[in-house]
Amino acid sequence: MPTVAPLDLDGHVLAVEFLGDVPFFASANGTFHRLDGGDRVSEAHQGMLTAIRDPYSESLISGGEDGKVLRIAADGSVSEIATAPRKWISQVAAGPQGAVAYSYGKSSLVRLADGTTKEFPEERTVEGLAFAPKGLRIAAARYNGVSLHWIGMNAKPVDLEWKGAHTGVTFSPDGNFLVTSMQENALHGWKLDIKPGTEARHMRMTGYPSKVKSLSWSVKGKWLASSGAPAAIVWPFQGKDGPMGKAPLELGTRANIMATAVKFHPLEDILAIGFIDGMILAVRIADSKEALLRRPGKGAITAMSWSKNGKLLAFGSEAGDCGVIDISA
Repeated sequence: MPTVAPLDLDGHVLAVEFLGDVPFFASANGTFHRLDGGDRVSEAHQGMLTAIRDPYSESLISGGEDGKVLRIAADGSVSEIATAPRKWISQVAAGPQGAVAYSYGKSSLVRLADGTTKEFPEERTVEGLAFAPKGLRIAAARYNGVSLHWIGMNAKPVDLEWKGAHTGVTFSPDGNFLVTSMQENALHGWKLDIKPGTEARHMRMTGYPSKVKSLSWSVKGKWLASSGAPAAIVWPFQGKDGPMGKAPLELGTRANIMATAVKFHPLEDILAIGFIDGMILAVRIADSKEALLRRPGKGAITAMSWSKNGKLLAFGSEAGDCGVIDISA
């Protein structure tokens, strides 16, 4: 078994991310804890709803019940990006050139590095946000589909329609596919590299026994891993049509114990899978070989993150049970 450095926090852990070699744990109570020669605490929100890593800088972006959008730097310092009094900021996304997106109610907003803010109204509540990997373009998941907005252009949004409630959204690393998680136990996908005048092609990914709350792309974007079953369900995206007509891999299968979090290794096709009973497995895609990283513990695993070199895996649970696993030990 690899060595585990434990940390016991008060309450639900929303997100876990590394900044440099330091793991940060975002708690629903509004605090960030960083393990940097001890547990160091940054007070951020009166109730935190979401936290993500900014892929373009060594910082985190968070939103809360206090209407604030904050940036947390690697030293734990907190700065305000935007504020919307009496609104709940439950979705945030970080884009290129310092752009930050956030949403409340039926509006998506993008704040650019120069401080200007652009608002994109929707007909339904925004449930998920993601920046495209290329260009200043944002996707907003909502009821009955996704809206794609170009930022800085007066182009009409592209509406990708599919009946039902879409609760999260992610682009493939090459930008060719867009995938949403749904209120029903399914994922939905669109192939985006389409010629003008043709419609985006649909992909249905169904058969989950419960809702998909965690998604992770492999380092080269060939695989999309998902929770929501008593195994990690991993869809193949290496062909030009993605998973259409192909069966997914089922990794780390356990009889009736649900996978609740998935996270691909940053350098290799290895997947960390967290379960509802607190267990964590690492599974290699090539041969499905499993390694036990953590025995069952308190609470379902809600978040995981690898360090940049892939030697450390940090995790958090809904009960506040956290830790860092050194897989090189």
